[in-house]
Amino acid sequence: MLHPSEPPTPRLRPRTRLVAAVAIIAAGVLGSAATWSAFRYGIESHEGDLPLLGKVPPFSLIGSDGAPLSQASLAGSIWVADFIFTRCPGICPVLSGQMAKLQDALARSGGAAVRLVSFSVDPTNDTPEVLREYADRFRADRQRWLFVTGERQSLHTLIGQGFHLAVAERPEAENTDGEGLITHSDRFVLIDPDLQIRGYYHGTEAESVQQLLRDIGTLAKEAGERVKRRT
Repeated sequence: MLHPSEPPTPRLRPRTRLVAAVAIIAAGVLGSAATWSAFRYGIESHEGDLPLLGKVPPFSLIGSDGAPLSQASLAGSIWVADFIFTRCPGICPVLSGQMAKLQDALARSGGAAVRLVSFSVDPTNDTPEVLREYADRFRADRQRWLFVTGERQSLHTLIGQGFHLAVAERPEAENTDGEGLITHSDRFVLIDPDLQIRGYYHGTEAESVQQLLRDIGTLAKEAGERVKRRT
């Protein structure tokens, strides 16, 4: 029942309802354009210049060495981000295994300037000490491959709003697939020296990681050409 002071809700004509529905759908499509671009470029081969898919926002977190780590610490370098947690029984060991292979491939190719950054989605458990032990399991080169923790809300906001990727906690009753109590993306994210996101890749798929390696080469060439133009 309506409150006496409330006007009755106007009834929309069929055509008006159709226009309103189209407007809502269009707004949803526009609002998710960045996410769709991320998905599209994350699974397709790139030709020519890599797309600009957003900029990594400022953050202040903690590395596995206990020292502060911010976006400014990574600016000026090409880097690859992924998202894991050390208690993860599912895809995280696969992601870290692929990242270890990427580390080795970069070392063989001389890609010394490329950094790898693994962000924990479970910072309450993943202290710097826990992350150091996890890093040792995958023979991480601590000069190249960084593991990051910090305040939970800051991390989840960075992942969701900064990298445009999903992360969420779920009740134990829903943990029927053995993936753990935190759901998160399997994407590797390629970031250029200006902190621009340039590509998304399936970290569990070898061919997608190979595409990432090729795109790192493209970014390195792009950065080299920019240096030449400045000199």
